[in-house]
Amino acid sequence: MTGQRVAIVHDYLTQRGGAERVVLSMLRAFPGAQVHTSLYDDDSTFPEFRAADIQTLALDRVGPLRRAHRLAFPLLAPAFQRHRVDADVAICSSSGWAHGVRAAGKKMVYCHAPARWLYQTDRYLAGHGAATRGVTHALRRPLLRWDLRAARSADLYVVNSRAVQQQVRAVYGFDAEVVPPPPAIDHSGPRSSIGGIVPGFFLCVARLLPYKNVGAVVAAFSRLPDLRLVIVGTGPQELELRRLAGANVHFCGGVQDDEIRWLYANCRAAVAASYEDFGLTPLEAAVFGKPTAALRYGGFLDTIVDGETGVFFNRPEPSEIASAVRRIDSAELSPEGLQTHAARFGEDRFARRITELAEALVA
Repeated sequence: MTGQRVAIVHDYLTQRGGAERVVLSMLRAFPGAQVHTSLYDDDSTFPEFRAADIQTLALDRVGPLRRAHRLAFPLLAPAFQRHRVDADVAICSSSGWAHGVRAAGKKMVYCHAPARWLYQTDRYLAGHGAATRGVTHALRRPLLRWDLRAARSADLYVVNSRAVQQQVRAVYGFDAEVVPPPPAIDHSGPRSSIGGIVPGFFLCVARLLPYKNVGAVVAAFSRLPDLRLVIVGTGPQELELRRLAGANVHFCGGVQDDEIRWLYANCRAAVAASYEDFGLTPLEAAVFGKPTAALRYGGFLDTIVDGETGVFFNRPEPSEIASAVRRIDSAELSPEGLQTHAARFGEDRFARRITELAEALVA
């Protein structure tokens, strides 16, 4: 975008997840763009952000919020509403907050999902404590009004999957183009093994939150004592899950990219039971020629071809997950076909379309 300034706005940069990888892809599409975010903790998100021009909101001065962003829940909407982004195009990478920013120029929202705490409240709150549930219910009505105003302030909405496209149509009443994000793990990058893990395991990559259903995956492997499960991710359910896990389950916590490459390359298959709006982990596994057993839900329907790149189970229940793991373990799926499938979601395609959409806004 010669002569035009693009800024990227993201909810918070305090973790390592798919949404944060999308922001890194956006930065590669728009080199030098400022990134505006509420909270930034360079130790807990991807190290590549240290090379970016990060502009934080006033909330970032409160150190405890950077280490536990959920404590900022009541403050995020007014904080973004007060923040002004001075650019020709502000691209808001949003799961519920960044789209509320005030833009001097055009505003494009890349919506990972309409806010789960507003539109999937019961599922989002499952497993949370009474205090979290109370605060969320108390704020839900005013936040619904704020969210609708924020959405309508956008000049363009873009979504990551057909599932989110349907949610945006139902919630906000307008159509959005689907631009799937790319798998961010590069097959050719360095790999580092993790001590104590022998190749031939099944891999679950997910934040340890209730709606990710990692507990159901752990319970499934109690029915599969001859198979091993490796879990990558951190979150508030970690201690509970460790107590439930058998000897055939290994928790890695957070890992670096060279370690996740080794894990994908040396697993038998991935297992994904989350209620996901975009199915990223099956694409990451496919980059390494590995299939996925996944919940037949949401974004996984866009990123898995049943019987070719993975298998589905219908409910996140241990018996169904265990059956799907057995099926995928005996399936003969082509590694080359899996890699070809992943290549259709490449970063070049993503960057090209996002750039075209931004250019059209200021044409």
